[in-house]
Order: sequence, then structure tokens, then C-alpha cells
Amino acid sequence: MKIQLTDEKFDELMNKGYTTDQIITLKLVDEGIDIMSRKDTPKWGILLQSLIRKGLLFETENKLTTIGRELLVFVDSKDRKKINKPKASSTEFDLFWEAYPRSDSFEYRGKTFQGSRSLRVDKDTCRTLFNKIIIEGEVSAKQIIEALNLEIFQKKEKSVKEGSNKLSYMQNSATYLRQKTYDGFLDLINSGVKITETKSIGATDI
Repeated sequence: MKIQLTDEKFDELMNKGYTTDQIITLKLVDEGIDIMSRKDTPKWGILLQSLIRKGLLFETENKLTTIGRELLVFVDSKDRKKINKPKASSTEFDLFWEAYPRSDSFEYRGKTFQGSRSLRVDKDTCRTLFNKIIIEGEVSAKQIIEALNLEIFQKKEKSVKEGSNKLSYMQNSATYLRQKTYDGFLDLINSGVKITETKSIGATDI
């Protein structure tokens, strides 16, 4: 493992709040060393928490986030003098926000289902959560929206089939992002499950 830092790069790292211990740890993870197995030891635990808090390392995986990988690219580059921090597109969040149902009241296949809850909540919190997910790099905005649309579709289909409002069981937008509920529906999509009644998805929420 080699780390070669110029004075300029060292200053840039310090200015951005990164330490050499953090860079070395990221290098170890990148080379396949299982750092997470050491998280219960005091010194390693503090170091790992700092990496997770800065968004450089996944909380439950021995894996670099997009930001962590970008930091190593900067360190290894011969020419770069500045750290490029990945950012999520505001348009991507807007697309997610518009896709999320306003409430659990809806019309679908000629039937009206009355609800009692707001599902779009805490927009600023949701934007922060969404951006963090995208920057981590595990999933894309497109994948999250596809998973969301599949969940909405399945709940509306089931509502018509069973005659009761299944959208009322849907999490609000903040909880959805916080718990990464889209993961389960991405698994369904990857297994071949598709939205077959695309015309119905465009129904207008009340």
C-alpha cells in the first residue's frame, strides 16, 4: 500500500477535515482488508464511526461509498489539487418527490379509496436522506423511483382486488427513505417483476 502526498494535497485533506488515519483505513478497505470486524475495539471503533459519519464508508458493509472512492482517486492522482465531492441532482429528488403519493387517498380503475394520512412529509429531511443515499452510490435515483412505482402499483392493484385501501399501509416519505424500503422492491424488479398496467399508474391522487 502506497500513499504519496504532496504538500498541496496534504493541505487540501486537512482543510476538508480528513486525517491520514482515515485515508490509510480507506486504502485498507479498498484492498479488501476487513476493517469492520475490528469495530468493537475502542480505537478502531472511533475511527470507523468517523468514516461512516463523513459518508466515506457504509455503516453495515466493509465497502467504500462514492465519496470514499472519490477521495482515494484524489489521493492517487498526480495532477488533481482539489477534492471533488459528488453531489446529488436536485432534479432527481424532485422526480422522486413528485412520484411519492401526497396521501393515501386515490382513484384507480374507476374506484375511489378514501384515506386519512399524508404520505409526503418533511420535504427538507427527505431531500437530505435522498441525497445521502445517492451519494453513497449503492443505488441510483432511477432505481429508487422504479421501486417506489412498483410498490404503489402493487398496493393499488391489491386495493381493487380486495376492496380495501392498501395504500394506507404505505410508509410516509421520510420513513421510506430512512429505512430504505425500496430495497425489497428492487429485489422484486431484479427477479423480473414488472408493472404490467402502466396506464393505471398515472391515476391522479386526491
